[in-house]
Amino acid sequence: MICPDVRGYGRSDKPPTDPEHRPYSKRAAAGDIAALLTRLGHERFAVVGHDRGSYVALRVALDHPDRIAALVEIDCIPISEHLARADDRFATAWWHWFFFAQPEKPERAINADPISWYRPDRETMGEQNYQEWAAAVGNPTTVKAMLEDYRAGLTLDRADEEADRAAGRMVRCPTLVLWSTHDDLEELYGDPLQIWQSWATDVQGHGIDSGHHVAEENPGDLSAALIEFLGTRYRPQGLHGSAG
Repeated sequence: MICPDVRGYGRSDKPPTDPEHRPYSKRAAAGDIAALLTRLGHERFAVVGHDRGSYVALRVALDHPDRIAALVEIDCIPISEHLARADDRFATAWWHWFFFAQPEKPERAINADPISWYRPDRETMGEQNYQEWAAAVGNPTTVKAMLEDYRAGLTLDRADEEADRAAGRMVRCPTLVLWSTHDDLEELYGDPLQIWQSWATDVQGHGIDSGHHVAEENPGDLSAALIEFLGTRYRPQGLHGSAG
C-alpha cells in the first residue's frame, strides 16, 4: 500500500503556481500518482481517495484508464456535480470553497493562527499525527499550496470534468463509493450512487457510520469495506491510497 501526500499537502512538493492554478490541478496531481507508481514498478493498480484526494483519484481513473484496476471514492461526488447543484444549503455548508478561491485573503486569515483556523481534535488525531499536521499547516508554503488546490477545483478541474462528460468519458473499472452517514453528502444530494452511476459503468457503495473523518472515526468498517471490495474485484499488484 502506497499512501503519498497529494501534491502541495504535507511533505509533498509545492511547485510555484501560475495564474490558472495549473500546477495544482487534479490532472497534475494525477500525473504525479501515475509517475510514482511507474517509478515503483506498478503498471496496474487500484486507487483510493478521500475528500480532496478523491478528486485526484477520479482524475487518475479518467486520465489513465488502462492502468486502473479499481477505484474507491470516499465522501465524494465530482466537483462539477457539486457546483451544478450548488444552492443556499451548499453555499452555507461549503462556503470555504468560495472563500479559498479568493486571492490573498485566505492566506492572511489562515496564517494568522492556523491552529485556531482548523481547530484540530488533538486527542482523536493522536500526538504523532498532530505534530506532523501542525508542522504542515504552520508552513505558509503548504497553506498556499492547499488553497491553490481549491482554486484549481473551481476552474480547471471543473472544466476538465465537464469536458469528460461532453466527450462521453466514464470510469470503466469497478468503482466503490463510500460516504459518512453523519456528514452532509446524503443530506445535500440523497443517494450518492445515483450521481455516480452517470460517471462509472460499474459502481456500488454504501454509507458508513461515521463523521467526515471516517478513517479515524470508524477504521474497522472502512477497512472491512475496502478489503471486501478489493479482494473480490481486484487482485493487487500494487495499491495506492490517496487521502485528502
